[in-house]
Amino acid sequence: MRISTKLLAAASVAAMSLFAGAALADGEKYVIGTDSTYPPFEFVDASGTIQGFDIDIAKALCAEMKAECSFVSTDWDGIIPALNAKKFDMIVSSMAITPERLKLVDFSDHFYRTPPAVAVPKDSTVTDVAGLKGKVIGVQTSTTNVNYVEKHLADSELKLYPTADEYKLDVSSGRVDAVIDDVVVLSEWVKSADGSCCKILTTLPIDKEINGSGAGIAIRKGDPLKEKLNAAIAAIRASGEYKKIQEKYFDFDVYGE
Repeated sequence: MRISTKLLAAASVAAMSLFAGAALADGEKYVIGTDSTYPPFEFVDASGTIQGFDIDIAKALCAEMKAECSFVSTDWDGIIPALNAKKFDMIVSSMAITPERLKLVDFSDHFYRTPPAVAVPKDSTVTDVAGLKGKVIGVQTSTTNVNYVEKHLADSELKLYPTADEYKLDVSSGRVDAVIDDVVVLSEWVKSADGSCCKILTTLPIDKEINGSGAGIAIRKGDPLKEKLNAAIAAIRASGEYKKIQEKYFDFDVYGE
């Protein structure tokens, strides 16, 4: 789960849109912000279309709300400032619900919850978390994985990257000893050709103070859209639509408790 803690002022929004949901002619229209560089949750396919688990969930929620939704791909560091500047109406981008973020935005109920994990090269001599002492760990900047390393792995060296793609390149080329991210993201990566260099070392215990209470949909403070989203999340869970989408991407439960 990609979980930001450093909230920068500038936002860069690229116009990359598609429509979601079987909207009524007089239904609501919403623009959804997402950082489309986080497969399998959000990514851009060969045709230039934003895809992923989060995107399919968002489409299902929009259909349930009888709303017309479009997506814009937005830089992660500026995604909350862009929401509050009304560049879009909500964020659907694997963003965890944390106390720090709740000071700035409201959230829907969670729609998935998975732990962080460590990936290392297949030939690594590191066999457990204790072996990361003194090692260089690559982490995407502005995520709570940064805070996790600082708190729980303080005797390692932290190296920050603007995107997950960049830390993946460095661990595959041996420039860092390990990387930390959501277990689903890393698991999907190590199963791919690009991630054939590496393996999952272990998952990490969730620190609720850092990792939050799961990934939710961020909206501006006081926005009544929160209640609509919560009702829609409950509805797609009850109807089986959530399970259908989950099974498209995963062979295990990602909703959590």
